[in-house]
Amino acid sequence: MNAYRTIYSPPARRADPEAVRAELEAIVGPTRVSTAEAERLAVARDFWPVTCNWFLDGAVPAVPDFVVWPESTDEVAAVVRLANRLHVPVTPFGEGSGVLGGAVPLRGGITLDMKRMNRVLGLDERSLYVTVEAGLNGELYERWLNAAGYTGGHIPQSVRCSTVGGWISCRAAGQFSTKYGKIEDIMAGLTVVTPTGEVVRCKAVPRASTGPRWEQLLLGGEGTLGVVTEATLRIWPLPAARVLRSYAFVGVGPALEAVRLILRRGIRPAVVRIYDELETGRNFPDVTAAEGKALLILLCEGDRRLVELEDAISAEEALAQGGVACGEEPVRHWLATRFDVSLSSHMIRKGAVVDTLEVAAPWSAIATVHRDMTEAMMAVEGTLVASGHFSHVYPDGACLYVTLCGFPPGDLEGYYRAVWDAAMGAVLRNGGTISHHHGIGLQRARFMRQEHGDAVELLRRVKQAVDPNGIMNPGKLGLEVD
Repeated sequence: MNAYRTIYSPPARRADPEAVRAELEAIVGPTRVSTAEAERLAVARDFWPVTCNWFLDGAVPAVPDFVVWPESTDEVAAVVRLANRLHVPVTPFGEGSGVLGGAVPLRGGITLDMKRMNRVLGLDERSLYVTVEAGLNGELYERWLNAAGYTGGHIPQSVRCSTVGGWISCRAAGQFSTKYGKIEDIMAGLTVVTPTGEVVRCKAVPRASTGPRWEQLLLGGEGTLGVVTEATLRIWPLPAARVLRSYAFVGVGPALEAVRLILRRGIRPAVVRIYDELETGRNFPDVTAAEGKALLILLCEGDRRLVELEDAISAEEALAQGGVACGEEPVRHWLATRFDVSLSSHMIRKGAVVDTLEVAAPWSAIATVHRDMTEAMMAVEGTLVASGHFSHVYPDGACLYVTLCGFPPGDLEGYYRAVWDAAMGAVLRNGGTISHHHGIGLQRARFMRQEHGDAVELLRRVKQAVDPNGIMNPGKLGLEVD
């Protein structure tokens, strides 16, 4: 008997498990197919906070019937063709670093663990392209590029536990996105296996006017429209120079205005982060000049002369808005601690609900979104902290990244739903978008109609057209009928 219980019960099997296993083994070999409990549990969830609490209570959201480790696009295609023929669900799995339940194998079936597809396939130094397999770990990808004299420009907080395919599937953003862009700006070409098992190769070109492009649909598709197997990404030479600066402001308003004006002048620092007063106190307690204030940190990198110009103009705008220079140390502190999320694990074990909610809005609305969103979350009984920082900025707006910590007064899941409803309601009322880079998964699915309006029906028709048997990561993105 299993020592765990499942939250979601998959439908009755429509295919004989032994027959499915035999066919899977014929495709990838017996050592790369598993029904072992430990292997199935390892890919049963991501870091969605709800599932973390379930796990501590001896429960998992759902488990696949099979785990398969493909090593090539052809093997992925063969597995998907088999699954489509037998109507067996398929869930692609990178490294499980998502935080919204997108990797949960909601209907059981086959989980395609992509970690063996981790090779660098080619480097085009003249065009600044690199082609890699989708299962390549982000940290290993960046190290390989650095050794060759380049950077991928994409360093998410999850870089050590995420994959290239996962970045593409949720429209990920790295911490250096103001200079290098999000993954949709970095991706140049794609190879994908469709839900019916066809291999589609979208070639890398600088720009094209050839009708709608298939790879654009896969961006943010979270495995519902196919399996990403290879990607061609844009790269950059390693920067020759780097400058670190920080400024304290009386409130987030002047800090936001300084950044808006910096970008309006065509300056693109690699890293721009604005911490509200609460987050400044929590993350930078030793910066005395920033006590009780909002803190802006800037990192400019690239050609030395360009960096000098970016630094000078950024300082000009920051000081004009009342910023007080705080030196390099806050940025060095951020660089040293930016991947540390150990506190959240500690708090979860104490019974807290800890989560992060990232949204985005234009400059005309982002300050209001910050105020209304944090106030709405704090108004939910049990919330201890709802504070934010602006983690990614662009000429037209910014991403707000809110940290939540609460101790539910009663039902944990009821509290979690209520605080998310409050947060998303505040964002939508102010014209923001419900996600900037984490995606939708299971948690945000109920907000998709409010986000897209009637256009969500078009997305559902696309899903039905390319996945007529509904096998690809079913239940995600709100694409199933309400």
